[in-house]
Amino acid sequence: MDDGLGNPSANELEDEHVAGSPIAEEGPAASPRAAVDRELSSGKPLSASWRAEPLSEAESCKVIKILEACRDRDVEALAALATSRHGLVEDEIRRAAWPVLLGCSGDAYKQQPPWQSLPPHKDEDQVRLDVNRSFVYYPSNESEKQIDHRKQELSNLITEVLRRHPSLCYFQGYHDIVQVLLLVLGADKAAHSVAHLSLLRIRDFMLPALSAAISHLKLLPSILYAQDSELCRHLSHTEPFFALAATLTLYAHDIEEYGDIARLFDFLLAREAVMSVYLFAVVVMSRKIELLEIEPDEPEMLHSVLSKLPKPLDLEALIASTVTLFNNHPPESLPNRAWRNISSYSVLKTTRTPAQLTTQTLEYGEEMFAKQAAQTGRAERRDHLRKEVGRLANKYKRPAGALGLAVAVAVLSWWMRRNGVASSAYATAGPFWDAWTRVVSSLRTVF
Repeated sequence: MDDGLGNPSANELEDEHVAGSPIAEEGPAASPRAAVDRELSSGKPLSASWRAEPLSEAESCKVIKILEACRDRDVEALAALATSRHGLVEDEIRRAAWPVLLGCSGDAYKQQPPWQSLPPHKDEDQVRLDVNRSFVYYPSNESEKQIDHRKQELSNLITEVLRRHPSLCYFQGYHDIVQVLLLVLGADKAAHSVAHLSLLRIRDFMLPALSAAISHLKLLPSILYAQDSELCRHLSHTEPFFALAATLTLYAHDIEEYGDIARLFDFLLAREAVMSVYLFAVVVMSRKIELLEIEPDEPEMLHSVLSKLPKPLDLEALIASTVTLFNNHPPESLPNRAWRNISSYSVLKTTRTPAQLTTQTLEYGEEMFAKQAAQTGRAERRDHLRKEVGRLANKYKRPAGALGLAVAVAVLSWWMRRNGVASSAYATAGPFWDAWTRVVSSLRTVF
């Protein structure tokens, strides 16, 4: 299989399984380069993404099963086929399957106002900066003009989704994900799928704060411990932030071959959102010998090694191992209450089964987004308060016992006043109550 994006040869254009495509209809006299240019200007996917060689008998049978599952919207069957060896085979089939896996039905945007008429999104300047750095690795054989056109399509696609869903917050690396969908689905068909992906699959990464994304990483040590406690202990001094770039971008930032990232997206789009974390755990365990050679008290060195994916990647072996790891140690069974600490509004829990996506709408995604954003905001305020209390305690250096007494006195005083105990207490213990009030007043100078 080629990288999926080479210019078509004359033989490719005559291949039977591209018959009826826009390029095939150009006729034998048409130039392949001219056909590609015309397709780019129309917003369609690059039709050279079909394979040069015909499908094998086994692949043809698999394609029939995939298309039948798409027709019947049988997500479980489709997910199993996408997970199995070689996934969804090629881009022509992905164009039918990915929208089904993402829960899309039709294109709701066609009945909405043009996105250009909507108010600008606050992150559009950053979008433009990142899009200028896109299409670094693939497609590798296009002219500068074609790449510039793709960048404009990518910018338009991201901007449309953000303007239609202004609560979403752009993050650096989002463009890496979207460019894969753009190449496979084409600019004309990708927007609705990108919206579903954003609100229902990677919503945690598009919240105002990064804390929800970090909560994904906190599952990694528990997964490692469940399968390989020795390796987990060896890495215990290294925070799991080394997995952030890969998991945040569904590995699109790190994988350089188009065929590999398209194949990996077959798997990731078909399975639970948490599967990307399990996949990284498998990558870490595959490097055990290398990692054990590094001293555990050198977290910087371990972080440097772990933050880069090994090359080459045996994707089929990694995917198979990830499924096995997930089945042996499902999220609910992870140690240290790791799964309980995940928000019920997180995509990790709202995509716990692939079939859940078939009933979820963009409106549902926005509702979960609002609830999780509010929850995250409250958690951050509590964390800030705890830090402030700690700062004050350190500043005044009160002994632990005195600090505990101060808190207890303050709470008791508040309770007595709230429940009307103060007036009755003074009636029976006047002088003592005066002394108590003076103690409380003095403690307030500390807090």
